[in-house]
Amino acid sequence: MNYRVLMIASMGLLSACGFQLQGRTPLPKPLAVTFVQAENQQSDFVQGLRKALLTSGARLARSNDAASGTVRVVKDEVKRSVLSVSARNTPREYEVTYTVRFSVSAGDKELLPEQEVALSRDYSFDETALLAKEHEEAILREALARDLVGIVMRRLASL
Repeated sequence: MNYRVLMIASMGLLSACGFQLQGRTPLPKPLAVTFVQAENQQSDFVQGLRKALLTSGARLARSNDAASGTVRVVKDEVKRSVLSVSARNTPREYEVTYTVRFSVSAGDKELLPEQEVALSRDYSFDETALLAKEHEEAILREALARDLVGIVMRRLASL
């Protein structure tokens, strides 16, 4: 019996302090039914954004006409650049930059003007471990996309 009282008391304390489960960002009403407009619907960022919107309680619309709000992904780009080279002029370190430009509207009203967010990470390169380094770059791209989704979701929640 004491266990139930303790459980109810701790749940009350957690809800009173503003505790929320991680990944669940409450969205404003205009984004209750959201359409994600993007050139590449299969990119890591767009897929992550769609999942985050669903987790936050939004329904995803199949068209702009059926949606109360639209998130337009204008730019979704990953670039890789060489940071350093060896004495033999072979790459030793790369930087991966993931850039997203987006805007949010509800009907004819612009809720969030076009904004650009970018994150980058670097990694060492070893040509003797080419397959492993390609896999490492793919993992970095996915992690950058997840981080960008978190930034965009926080901006959507602040509307």
